[in-house]
Amino acid sequence: MASFILADVPPMSGRTVVITGANSGIGRVTASVLAERGARVVLAVRNRDKGLAAAAEMRGHTEVHRLDLADLSSVREFAGRFTEPFDLLINNAGLSLPPLKRTADGFELQFGTNHLGHFALTNLLLPQVRDRVVTVSSLAHHIGSINFADLNWRRRRYRAHPAYGQSKLANLLFAHELQRRLAAAGSSVISTAAHPGIATTNLVNVDAGQLFLLEKALIGKVSHSAAAGALPTLQAATADLPGDAYVGPIGLLGLRGAPGPARRAAKARDADAARRLWDASEQLTGTAFPWTSHERTPPYDTAGERPRDTSPTTDRRPSHTADQEEEATS
Repeated sequence: MASFILADVPPMSGRTVVITGANSGIGRVTASVLAERGARVVLAVRNRDKGLAAAAEMRGHTEVHRLDLADLSSVREFAGRFTEPFDLLINNAGLSLPPLKRTADGFELQFGTNHLGHFALTNLLLPQVRDRVVTVSSLAHHIGSINFADLNWRRRRYRAHPAYGQSKLANLLFAHELQRRLAAAGSSVISTAAHPGIATTNLVNVDAGQLFLLEKALIGKVSHSAAAGALPTLQAATADLPGDAYVGPIGLLGLRGAPGPARRAAKARDADAARRLWDASEQLTGTAFPWTSHERTPPYDTAGERPRDTSPTTDRRPSHTADQEEEATS
């Protein structure tokens, strides 16, 4: 994987990009760069007024649509508006370290927003995607673990940092399993992933007391700008990469620096866990991979969860001829 700078982003005329959480942070930078390169960029944001304000400062063709990833009805409504093909879906939005809260569908807020919302969105939009799906994860996946017995923190004492780590590990397992399924379906669409290192964004906007202030001070010492933090996403979205590529800063233990191949934890390459998480996510969101059926893993313990009704999935093969104040950081 060659080194990548802003000038390496290719011309994007004639291409359409959907970016979640594109009104601030690295999502905003990513949207601005791609619009300036000629893409039609759809800012998918929870707060439409903030999205319009961000779009007004971008050069190029932008559109703003409301999307609340913490509400599956909003995800379905958003996806229902996209019936024409488009090129790139960038799953960028996220939040971190809130107190225990739940989404409109009863999921723990970080897992529900960072993973399940994007999982549902991707499956609903995938028949329209022509090029690739980029999922933004985090260095925090190294501290994460997937607790299949209690994905939504109903039986154990809630801890914000492990919950965030779980959601970011889920992002990488999702991207890995998505690539496997795309390849098995014979699709030319690929799945890639990225992380921004430690970027100065407003992702962590929850005052958690003295510990939070200490973390914020430390982050300020090692972080790089949102513009630098967006480069891994831009490389994962536009460079000539294989499916399942993972891009992040290569300097200072992955915290900052130029983008390149990123190291993912062994647990983020666990194929069995990725399949199991996919099946659990299908049960919870009522969405499924649109083209082929796969053997299901043994069901996880759904006690206390709220699985969604799954609508029938049409068995279609992919076409190869069809030409939120929230953003992601570590």
